[in-house]
Amino acid sequence: MFDLRYVKKLVDMLDGSTVDSIEISSDKGMKIRISKAQQQAPVMHAPAIAPAPMAAVAAPVAAAEAAPAAKPEPAESLLEAKSPMVGTFYAAAEPGGKAYLAVGDRVRKGQIICIIEAMKIMNEIESEFDGTLREIVAQDAHPVEYGQVLFRIAPNG
Repeated sequence: MFDLRYVKKLVDMLDGSTVDSIEISSDKGMKIRISKAQQQAPVMHAPAIAPAPMAAVAAPVAAAEAAPAAKPEPAESLLEAKSPMVGTFYAAAEPGGKAYLAVGDRVRKGQIICIIEAMKIMNEIESEFDGTLREIVAQDAHPVEYGQVLFRIAPNG
């Protein structure tokens, strides 16, 4: 079995290099492959506006302009806690137990924020930064991919 800290160091080394991928294997036959994913440009969707009589066109446009102002914080200011592995996301230590985090909770660097089960091993995932939890993106007991956003945290809030 590979130590999660070792795998994370490999990922960090890969990010800072020109190497595209790394593959390692243990003496017990376990293999792990880490490769850089191509970055995709974010897709922006225009709001859908239903056809309306000409006199009512100004109202939907004003509503569409007001919608972005309703967000409490811009997405750029939130830090994203991402999955360090492929597995199943669990918000609590046991089924039916109290979740590690709820929206509005203070989060400290090194605090356990969830569990990801991979290959029948429960891996406790720690926060990489301090802040206040603004959004839980992953769904409890659902699969997650490497690099998938699990939580969004406001660094100053």
